[in-house]
Amino acid sequence: MKARDIMTRPVVRVRPATPVREAIVLLTEHCVAALPVVDEDDAVLGVFTEADALRSGLTGGAPDVLVATMMTAPAETVRLDTDISEIARRMLGDRRRSIPVVDDEGVLAGIVSRRDMLSPLVRQDDSIASHLNALLTDYSGNRDRWAVSVTGGMVTIRGAFADEAERRVVAALAKTVCGVVGVELGEEASVRT
Repeated sequence: MKARDIMTRPVVRVRPATPVREAIVLLTEHCVAALPVVDEDDAVLGVFTEADALRSGLTGGAPDVLVATMMTAPAETVRLDTDISEIARRMLGDRRRSIPVVDDEGVLAGIVSRRDMLSPLVRQDDSIASHLNALLTDYSGNRDRWAVSVTGGMVTIRGAFADEAERRVVAALAKTVCGVVGVELGEEASVRT
């Protein structure tokens, strides 16, 4: 798997002349760890990180301070065809939370974060099951009433249902989860003593 396969785009970015306060707002509003700093041709000049933002606050955080004076430069970047094992090695070795991805001309194409690196490790079915379990737990008042399994986006929910109306509600909840292609409801096998 390559950087192009997992990178996030479009990328929230700033220019060197962006005020630091504006860059901090972008970091917090977009929940990102770093903003690539680019020139007018989108070539990466540096990176404005959360650490840079904190450092700027320690120096007084004057309103006229620009990203150019606080950014980390030069920026470490990777190419579109960089293998994710190499990206992981560089992130861990340098304690980076994200790395900008550039094309062959050095133009910003995307960014790879630690979260992007984790995404291929999670199967979509696992994500669907987790989301659906949370919905059903909320619906049932934190009572563990149903068992959920997912295969290829097809959801199977087993357990006791109060009535047909509850069956319809549970099926409708399941269909609200992104990636669900179908829902099958079943009763748990009764145990005879």
